[in-house]
Amino acid sequence: MKRVVIMGASSGIGYAVAEALASRGVKVGVAARHTDKLLGLKEKYPEQVEYLSIDITDPDAKERLMTLIGMLGGMDIYFHVAGIGYENLYLDPEREVEMINTNAAGFARMICTAYRYFRDNKRKGQIAAVTSVAGTKGIGRMAAYSSSKKFDQWYLDALEQLSHAEGADISFTDIRPGWVRTPLIPDDRKFPMEMTLEEVLPLIIKAIVRKDRVAVLDWRWNLLVGAWRSIPNAVWTKMKVTLSTPDSPLPTQAEQEKHDAEEALGEII
Repeated sequence: MKRVVIMGASSGIGYAVAEALASRGVKVGVAARHTDKLLGLKEKYPEQVEYLSIDITDPDAKERLMTLIGMLGGMDIYFHVAGIGYENLYLDPEREVEMINTNAAGFARMICTAYRYFRDNKRKGQIAAVTSVAGTKGIGRMAAYSSSKKFDQWYLDALEQLSHAEGADISFTDIRPGWVRTPLIPDDRKFPMEMTLEEVLPLIIKAIVRKDRVAVLDWRWNLLVGAWRSIPNAVWTKMKVTLSTPDSPLPTQAEQEKHDAEEALGEII
């Protein structure tokens, strides 16, 4: 039986995948900073689920991941979903650093820990992660977010190269969804080509099962990403790229800070 560890499973994509796997009898280790919903999942599927509180920005997160793997009795697939994102229009430095610490530094901390587990124990394994279509181009309204997601994508490329060089039997799956409608997106905000969790869930599970190297979700986003990749940077940097509709005027800094506090986009794109 496959044993899957899901990092960032308290809401959105992570929770939906965890519940879908547990309901099918898969052994699942779930982790997040807040564990209320994880406890509920454990109570619903007591034989399939183990859970632990893990903050990926904390240096001891790597030891806690190893603890969770031990609780699960081993790990065959590591699935990383944890992440945060904001439209930081005023470029508040602390918010930029917060996103980078979580999406880049925290990502590297957990992904390399999973890699070392498979390599050092000579185990065949799979590392899958939700990055984002935003990682394919720098987006001015989400500078730190799009940049950190590009880091994630290149980090997976680098570790895949390393695994071949070391002879480690590890496969990698980079899942890049567009906007997914979850409870974290306010009802009054509309984003282009939104998808529901119900739409993306089978696509994510299929990508992991098939061990797709890169999966852009869905086909519409795949076409769009292909198109905007062909845009020269000299043109791209002069384009006005908006994220939600209708496009609102630039808010005051106080309004932006309130917006950021209420509308964190973690685990969405």
